[in-house]
Amino acid sequence: MAAAAPALYTLPIAARPRRTWAQTAHGLAFLLVFLFGCAMINGSQFAVLLPLRLLPFRAARKAYYEGIRYSKGAFGVLLVLSCQWFAPTKLVLSFETDGLGKFAPEEIESLVQRDSEGKVTALNLPQKTVVIANHQVYADWWYAWALTYFTGTHRDVFIVLKKSLKWVPVVGWGMQFYNFIFLARSWASDKLHLSKSLSWLARRAEKEDSPLTFLLYPEGTLISKDTRPISKKYADKLGIPDMTHTLLPRSTGLHYSLRSLAPRIPNLHLLDITMAYPGKSVRGIPSLEYGQDFYTLRSIFLDGIPPPAVHMHIRKFNVNHEVPIGNVSSSNPSVLPNGSAKSAVEVDVPETEREAFEVWLRDLWREKDKLMGRFLATGSLDAPTALGDSPVEIEVPLRVRHRYEVLDAFCFFVPAILGWAWSKLR
Repeated sequence: MAAAAPALYTLPIAARPRRTWAQTAHGLAFLLVFLFGCAMINGSQFAVLLPLRLLPFRAARKAYYEGIRYSKGAFGVLLVLSCQWFAPTKLVLSFETDGLGKFAPEEIESLVQRDSEGKVTALNLPQKTVVIANHQVYADWWYAWALTYFTGTHRDVFIVLKKSLKWVPVVGWGMQFYNFIFLARSWASDKLHLSKSLSWLARRAEKEDSPLTFLLYPEGTLISKDTRPISKKYADKLGIPDMTHTLLPRSTGLHYSLRSLAPRIPNLHLLDITMAYPGKSVRGIPSLEYGQDFYTLRSIFLDGIPPPAVHMHIRKFNVNHEVPIGNVSSSNPSVLPNGSAKSAVEVDVPETEREAFEVWLRDLWREKDKLMGRFLATGSLDAPTALGDSPVEIEVPLRVRHRYEVLDAFCFFVPAILGWAWSKLR
């Protein structure tokens, strides 16, 4: 009896059979739906929201702000819906209960909300966070944003992008409406812009009492055969061992970000996510092979070969009490950092404080590296319980919670939302 053919996701992309006509049709359908959704969202921003921004009334500015949040949430729903329709998968979540960034037992019990059928509908994680993660594939950000759909913060996600993406038609325009931060990749000019942008976002989030999720990848790039030697060279320069399953993190951008946000958000939390994907087996992508060998945006959504699960292990830190960002007590939360202020503690970091944070982040990344090794050995990022039982994991299928949210994904509710916001403001 012939052995069953291996699942396509277990094969490196280069070893998979040629693309079929069915996959081609699948890819065209995905592009049609996804690009239509992006065009609808961006079109509503220009046609409905931009005129509000031009009006010199406080109520109009408030309506614009809520409208942009809604349109960003619509994009978050579109990401989840794209998974549901074209690349079905699930998040497999576990939470640290023992080491750095551990959750208290009473927190674990209240983390998950389920409906009458037992399906996960919400995750009770902090609402104002900086989210960091290891970076294996370009879809990492897609799944991280999908996670925020269940935490209720998908309307308030902010990311850092290359400045060259700012004017890409539709997508780049939408990113500008979303107040994403564009950097020129020159730290001398970027550091003040980053700090000022984040300080403004933090001050607004506190004033409006709205969530904030800032997503950052400290490794700076994907782990690959090209970046692995760079990490090794950096480790040799520092005189420390290199990582095995991740890249050495760069601390500067994260440090500046936390120093800009923390003085303006007293309850800011850092969520550290370790992400792992099945490869040649459910136990992950083997050493000497890389995530992009198995999963690209094209292979996942156009070819319809997603990972069967995306594993995430989450740690939580209170930034102002558990993260060594240094002394920022002299920061004035109501004032944005500027180039002429030598006392701008957000961007003037003493060397001892910089080194302390760098060591802390590197130690955190070594814990992450160990988790990746555990995943290769056991197929789980979490450890067995003290009684030897299987790890505690929560499965969250990537599906929208309500059918009407399909309309949300295409921004069909913008006029209704604006009418509601206007009625609240009168």
